[in-house]
Amino acid sequence: MTTTIRAALAATCLVALAAPAQAQPAHVVAGVPLEMEPNTCERACLEGKLEAYLTAMSDGVVSDDLFARHARFTENGVELPLGNEGLWATTVSPQGYRLVVSDVTTGQVAALVTVQEQANSSATGPQRAPEHVGLALRLRVGRDGRITEVEHVAARPDRALGAASGPSTNPFPDIGGAVHALGSPWAGYAEPVPEGQRHTRAELVEVANAYFEAVERNTGNDYYPFTDDCLRLENGMIAAASDAERAALPDRPAFGSIQTCRGQFETSLVGTVTGVRERRVVAVDEERGVVFAFAFFDHRPINWTWELGELFKVENGQISRIEAIFIRSPYGMCSGWGTYQQCRSEEVLDVR
Repeated sequence: MTTTIRAALAATCLVALAAPAQAQPAHVVAGVPLEMEPNTCERACLEGKLEAYLTAMSDGVVSDDLFARHARFTENGVELPLGNEGLWATTVSPQGYRLVVSDVTTGQVAALVTVQEQANSSATGPQRAPEHVGLALRLRVGRDGRITEVEHVAARPDRALGAASGPSTNPFPDIGGAVHALGSPWAGYAEPVPEGQRHTRAELVEVANAYFEAVERNTGNDYYPFTDDCLRLENGMIAAASDAERAALPDRPAFGSIQTCRGQFETSLVGTVTGVRERRVVAVDEERGVVFAFAFFDHRPINWTWELGELFKVENGQISRIEAIFIRSPYGMCSGWGTYQQCRSEEVLDVR
């Protein structure tokens, strides 16, 4: 299995997996934070921390039982105080969609979720009814069981300034509502891969990076690691699907005309993305064959960047499902979790 994957990737001259060597702070050994050794939070623990976090955000309570005193928080690439900014200021219900990827090796948990937010149109505008927000989320849980890192990519509804109104300029106008309407994730995400067919962590990272390589500066004749029945959901909408998968989701809205995952890359997505930066694989579930990554897709000619959280189900070296939540960010935006060099890099980083 390893040979097959690596031969395909080598044929397309993929970049090396290892990030550029950088000086590590004293509390890191071989790239792995000491507070994660040994790992003490298994799958049920990590999933429980995720739910506890969303409830705490809805309640507006930052407790010493759940959070480390030095816990760091970013939302949409900007570091904010934990507890009173971003979604912490506006979430009114933690209930919603849940697609969770637990990394029991590193003690991180990443997820695509929805929560309900209540906000004003502006500082003086009318309060709106609660609305669903799509959220790509990462938590790191320390050895003592407390959350040390929180990362959000929050996709909010378009909101007018004050009482003004007008047409949405977002090609995905109701991201939270569309993701919430999925109801529950595809059951296959939670199905264990038979032990003899499981990929290693490195192999799963390679396959995820093969997708990013396919997206970036696509020529229509590159390596596309997709199964024939691959389905891609972006912000709750179908972006690519086989005829059978499309028929199985008759009520699901689609973004543009529907092609297969491979067919779309061979035609519609040629030359669309000029760069895929800061590719950070933050959660790998080897038992279930699922990978979660953050990245930035640049469109240089139109000065446009997508900031995204995206996950992949990998089967026999190919991607069968893709699901993502993403937002438009200022061109060249960084995550706030790496160096400037890592932000500009197009190499994949296995975050540990």
